[in-house]
Amino acid sequence: MDVQLKRGILDACVLTVLRRGESYGYRLVRDVGEIIDVSESTLYPILKRLEAGGLVVSRSAEHNGRLRKYYQITESGEQRIHAFLDEWRELLRALSRIEEEVEAHD
Repeated sequence: MDVQLKRGILDACVLTVLRRGESYGYRLVRDVGEIIDVSESTLYPILKRLEAGGLVVSRSAEHNGRLRKYYQITESGEQRIHAFLDEWRELLRALSRIEEEVEAHD
């Protein structure tokens, strides 16, 4: 799969899971993993990129004596999900046309 395409899908998956509510890294790996395979080493750079882009915000809080970072989607993150879905629908329409052309000439 194209790296840029996969990046967009992973971003959308993380943002979609965060629509359920605030979450932290380990739980995000588990929850995003229900949609698409993701590891901690993949997730944390995604979260950092999403935060730098203003699509998520984070806060740190103590949990069982350790500091845990919690992430929450922003309004810009919500808008990005909708934009991603619009782009995906456009891509599906194009793929459908390609498939029709190929089948018509086979």
